[in-house]
Amino acid sequence: QVQLVESGGGLGEPGGSLRVSCAASGFVFSDYVMRWYRQPPGKERELVASIAPLGDNPYYTDAVKGRFTISRDNGKNTVYLQMNSLKSDDTAVYFCSARSLDFQRVYWGQGTQVTVSS
Repeated sequence: QVQLVESGGGLGEPGGSLRVSCAASGFVFSDYVMRWYRQPPGKERELVASIAPLGDNPYYTDAVKGRFTISRDNGKNTVYLQMNSLKSDDTAVYFCSARSLDFQRVYWGQGTQVTVSS
């Protein structure tokens, strides 16, 4: 049974930091590209960051470049998103996703709420 379980969301202050984590099980984690998406209130889901199976080639959307860092620990089957210099525009539900290298399988977590407010 495939599971992606996000944790670590919550309330952050503008300029502050939060880290969200995603624990995976039920598939060979090190064979998958891991991604973080977010869905702000009333808007469509968007790709925030992605990382290749060996932890190279990280991608970031322009809005988070220089502020967010994606990383993974294949020994713990976990992917992280470190969010620094938070802005109110970062408020969203953050989703973890796994995609197989052949694009045939995509898995999603249930999401975790991140709210940035003073």
